[in-house]
Amino acid sequence: MADTTFWTGSQHYLCDPALAQSFHIARTLGMPLLIEGEPGTGKTELPIQYARDLGLDLFIYPTGSKSNVDQFVGRFDHVKYLRDSQIEILNAQRSEKGLDASLHTSGRNTENLSDYVIKGPCAQAYESANSVLLIDEIDKAPREFPNDLLYALSHRKLVMPESGDVIEVSEENMPAIIITSNREQELPTAFKGRCIYHYIHFPDADTMQKIVSKHHPKIEDKVVDRAIDIFYHLRNIGLDRAPTTRELLNWLKYIKDTSSEAAIEKIEKLEGLGALVKTQADLEKVQRRVLGDSEDYFRRSTPN
Repeated sequence: MADTTFWTGSQHYLCDPALAQSFHIARTLGMPLLIEGEPGTGKTELPIQYARDLGLDLFIYPTGSKSNVDQFVGRFDHVKYLRDSQIEILNAQRSEKGLDASLHTSGRNTENLSDYVIKGPCAQAYESANSVLLIDEIDKAPREFPNDLLYALSHRKLVMPESGDVIEVSEENMPAIIITSNREQELPTAFKGRCIYHYIHFPDADTMQKIVSKHHPKIEDKVVDRAIDIFYHLRNIGLDRAPTTRELLNWLKYIKDTSSEAAIEKIEKLEGLGALVKTQADLEKVQRRVLGDSEDYFRRSTPN
């Protein structure tokens, strides 16, 4: 039976109570959890850290513009089947001539079509008890992709192509399915209706401190506090792409191996700005509005 204990996070992942509740409901009901929110808020990390914390099998399907249900569920390898069929014909011809049938198909048999089915992450997760399945950034997929998933997710049943093999999982043994979206496009209403929904709001400064402590517990508080002050300042100056939690963690990872005084100096000079700002326009805006003609901007604006 799938694990339905109330998971509140791990040593490396801070799971806020509302998200933990939604995740618990989804696993209890055997339904997917759809998580929306801006990039860098930990949507993808939830299933990764959950599987790691509990030692569960994790299957990931990163969606893109060419995603389709065959990749997700399973596909039939026609090329391999045709090649093996030709090998069997050649072996039969060699046998008729009294020659050894030396060509091999690696144990596959063309009469067993299941040998040529390549199972996708969904089929693998359905067959793996108490597993975790991540469908990442589904909003990048073609419009029809989420609609094509409705049957598989709501009926918990897959039919493998060509072979007709059926993979079925009970509600109790349904893998923990997490679907993430950055809301680049609106998902179909019918699809959302098959999911438990949660929206991750961007964390406030206090929550951000807790997140940072999970990832960088050895960095001194005064360094973290200064980095977070400046991080939120950058988020509030109207950048086209505001820095995210992931980028703050990367920035601190770059800074953390120096003394606290040197680290604060690097932070106030925005050393390693490329870890936070990711477009030319935003970089120019920071240089113009924040740094200006002086690298001591943040020193002058340090709270008393």
